[in-house]
Amino acid sequence: MRPLRVLPAIALAGSLLLLTGCADLGYYWQSASGHIGIMRAAKPVPEWLADPSVSAALKTKLELTQRIRRFASAELGLPDNASYKSYADLHRPAAVWNVVAAPPYSLTLKSWCFPVAGCVGYRGYYSEEAAKAEAEEQKKQDLEVAVYPVPAYSTLGWMNWAGGDPLLSTFIGYPEGELARIVFHELAHQVLYVAGDTVFNESYATAVERIGGAMWLQREAGDAARREYAQFDAQRQDFRALALNTRRALTQVYESPEAKAKDWARVDVMKQAAMADFRERYAKLKEGWSGPRQNAYDAWVARANNAAFGAQGAYDDLVPSFEKLFEREGRDWPRFYAEVRRIAALSTTEERRVALQAATGILQTQTSPEHDKTGDRGA
Repeated sequence: MRPLRVLPAIALAGSLLLLTGCADLGYYWQSASGHIGIMRAAKPVPEWLADPSVSAALKTKLELTQRIRRFASAELGLPDNASYKSYADLHRPAAVWNVVAAPPYSLTLKSWCFPVAGCVGYRGYYSEEAAKAEAEEQKKQDLEVAVYPVPAYSTLGWMNWAGGDPLLSTFIGYPEGELARIVFHELAHQVLYVAGDTVFNESYATAVERIGGAMWLQREAGDAARREYAQFDAQRQDFRALALNTRRALTQVYESPEAKAKDWARVDVMKQAAMADFRERYAKLKEGWSGPRQNAYDAWVARANNAAFGAQGAYDDLVPSFEKLFEREGRDWPRFYAEVRRIAALSTTEERRVALQAATGILQTQTSPEHDKTGDRGA
């Protein structure tokens, strides 16, 4: 990465630091320096393609991403800007590691609040060790925690003047359908973002990636890519349905008469029964799966807890509503984005849920409660 593209990021880092207290300086510095490191590692895709030392396999993937990038703007109405026209090899398995936390008897995520992004139900680190250290601190507060790798993130378009969000080695190896989806998802965040409403933001972007991914596969992908995608997506839908049922079961436990009476011993028995049922059903589900990604969810299931289920709900719970909204708007992307913007502009989370329900007729059940809005100010 050229120094001229790093200096603006340093200026941004400085402005963020000025907005925070002394206790937050360490966290914001690792955030700023971590992103600067990614920017410095990035080079325009044509430079990678012209480099004789770059493998043919990587060049093929990079060429594919540029087709996907053009499709995103031409067919999905996503921004045509600097993002995803450069590539960075990070030499690590994730872009960042997110920490999420929830109480022992609730799926409500703890929130952290930041400049620009508002309050979100996670805290990201560029070092896995730092994320695990944060998780240990949250455990001391009697919270259940989860640390999970994140292959990509969006700067919401704020850094397009400095080179945009690059393609990363953490996801460049994904199968074609998944690669298209992740680019569409992150670009969708540049269309709109509601500060403080993680579920709205992630469900909307997930709907865009799912609809857009299906369009890409239908119009642009070959038979092999479609078969590979269909096999894994069927497994993914099976797993998400199982997880949704478990979130609903846990929500019933945490809202039960026993919970209201604070009979935590009985609530814990009910909770453990729901978790055991989840793992038993998963084992049976896997018996019908095959292929190279048959074990893709094993690690998640092994460490599943309230924090993990709460985080998953942020990406899933409102997706059917946004997909229905797209159909209602005639599968017309500009009309869809305009309607999502109208709903996003409403003042409160509750108003947005009511408007989404009115527009789609889908009841907004709270299977994954909104994160705690009294969250720490970036701490």
